[in-house]
Parts: sequence; structure tokens; C-alpha cells
Amino acid sequence: QVQLVESGGGLVQAGGSLRLSCAASGRSFSSYDMGWFRQAPGKEREFVAAINWSGARTYYSDSVKGRFTISRDNTKDTVSLQMNILKPEDTALYYCAAGRYIAVLTRAREYGYWGQGTQVTVSS
Repeated sequence: QVQLVESGGGLVQAGGSLRLSCAASGRSFSSYDMGWFRQAPGKEREFVAAINWSGARTYYSDSVKGRFTISRDNTKDTVSLQMNILKPEDTALYYCAAGRYIAVLTRAREYGYWGQGTQVTVSS
């Protein structure tokens, strides 16, 4: 089992940057695939980025590709999301998620563990 705590959200102007972090506690973090999802008011939760257990594979939604970078540090049990060139449409509650032996890292239902979320607001 793993517990996840996100941090790093906030208010930023369009074009700015934020770095989200997700700290994991529990056993065997390095065996978990990790993902970031977001949910804006009135919308469904959507995939943002994911990284496999070793860090060898990363995935991004088309809407953030080239602007966001996911990374992990298995020595510190953390996963990060560097967000650059932020847009107002990036405004959402961002969730960190973890799961093992995930077949499709872009699919939310594959993840068994979720954090509480951190709010990102981008002003125009």
C-alpha cells in the first residue's frame, strides 16, 4: 500500500511555470507506475502524464506534450510534474496516482492509489 501527498500548486499567470511534487510513503515505491491526472470544475478527470516504475517510459496527453515533464526519483520516493508555458485551460485540481503492473498508464481506473490533489490556477 502507498499513500500519496501532492504539493506545489498555486496561482500563476499564463505563460508561467509550476512544479508539482508527489511524495509517496509506504513500501516499494520503485515498483509503482505513477501518473498525474487533473479535473477542472464541471469536467471529468483527465490524464495528464505518466511514468513507468523504472522511469524508462513516459506518456503525455496531447494538450500538455512539449510543455510538461514528468520525472521520478526512486531514491526519494517522489514523482514530479514540471509545468511550463501554463495556459488558463490548465486550471484544475491535479492528482497524483500510483499503481502496479498497469497495462495502460493513461487510464485512470488502472491506478489503485490517489492523493488528495493540489490546485493549479492559471490566470489570463
